[in-house]
Amino acid sequence: MLKKVRILIVDDDPDVCEYLESFLKRDGYEVRTINDPTKVLEEIKNSRYQIVILDLKMPRLSGVDLLKSIRSVDTDICIIIYTGYPSVDTAIETMKQQVFDYIKKPFDIEDFRAVIDRAIKEKGLVMSPEARVNIEIGNKIRTLRHAKELTLKQLANRTGLSVSLISQIELAKTSASVSTLYKIASALGIKIGYFFSDL
Repeated sequence: MLKKVRILIVDDDPDVCEYLESFLKRDGYEVRTINDPTKVLEEIKNSRYQIVILDLKMPRLSGVDLLKSIRSVDTDICIIIYTGYPSVDTAIETMKQQVFDYIKKPFDIEDFRAVIDRAIKEKGLVMSPEARVNIEIGNKIRTLRHAKELTLKQLANRTGLSVSLISQIELAKTSASVSTLYKIASALGIKIGYFFSDL
């Protein structure tokens, strides 16, 4: 059975939470969001998360104070900070608390995805080998398709595959057969081995 990486998003802006939750779930992660920073510590004590994505500027409790509180109960959890108000002081303060990365808002979603991928690899977080392969292949197909400015429908027309199948592969919800990957690789002008590089 697939054991998903669990991510907790802490941001007082519900729209930001909804946006991040949506795209991270599409990438195959189990995600929970919290808008009230005062409820985070209890959640971390009672549930198991591998990654916390934490906004620095929130009402009632600052991200830096919350970060210190989290570290007092869990020294190992991977914490990624993001903020619309970056400063040298907060960057230094958060790095002292062993944060994995410090991201400035607004951020490019592909850059954000890359930080999550890097955290999973470097921290050795739990994910089945098949799930990891599916996510990597899906990300590569999506990135190449966007680079070539192709829609799902256009790629489907080039490969003879259904839009639904390609979408499911990109979202890592299904495994692609070798013949399917060969068709996609040919349509994107690459060798099939590219999908398995860096795995």
